[in-house]
Amino acid sequence: MMATLDKLIQRRDDLRKSRASGVMEVEDQNGERVRYKSDQQMAAALSDLDRQIAEIQGRATPSSFHFQTSKGV
Repeated sequence: MMATLDKLIQRRDDLRKSRASGVMEVEDQNGERVRYKSDQQMAAALSDLDRQIAEIQGRATPSSFHFQTSKGV
């Protein structure tokens, strides 16, 4: 089941608040708890939530970058 945009944004905001305060456990509106082992795990979860939100909003991040360079001549 795909989460709604509002739920994803709420989860992201809750996770950001927890991360900023140093709390490693998050409880959602349903009472489900998630305990993170490290700040790196929290950062990965935030990144994934941001990706999902961008995808729903139609502004997905590019999967590749193309560089155009020259010698300046």
